[in-house]
Amino acid sequence: MDIGKEAKTTEKGLDPLTRRAKADVMIERAASQLREMLHEAAGELDPFPLFMGSLYVRAIEAEPGGAAKSDLGCVVVCPDGELYEYVYTMILGGLFPEPTPKEETRKLDLPPQEYIPYAYNALCEVTRLLLERQEGSG
Repeated sequence: MDIGKEAKTTEKGLDPLTRRAKADVMIERAASQLREMLHEAAGELDPFPLFMGSLYVRAIEAEPGGAAKSDLGCVVVCPDGELYEYVYTMILGGLFPEPTPKEETRKLDLPPQEYIPYAYNALCEVTRLLLERQEGSG
């Protein structure tokens, strides 16, 4: 019995790299399916709510809590079903500097393993709002 060969295979005969490749495919498939569902659900939420008192940005918070990535700001889903980073800044300028708020969203391009927690939470929030509206109209 070759110990080296045994270490490279599992009980089902997969080597670790094959198992990792299969896991990557599964994660990509799950992210793709979540993306489709989120696009569909967001499209049903009309009108899409304004984000936390904003006058301009229509969005819903998509933060997953503990799974949130610390180097991202506030992650939101917008009416197109895509994830964005919401950025709020105050601009000072002019002769009599009055703070002027600036709101913007920056589209995120997250790898599947980071996308899934945000997309799932966004889908849950959109679904919750759709159900609330359904109950309110019925």
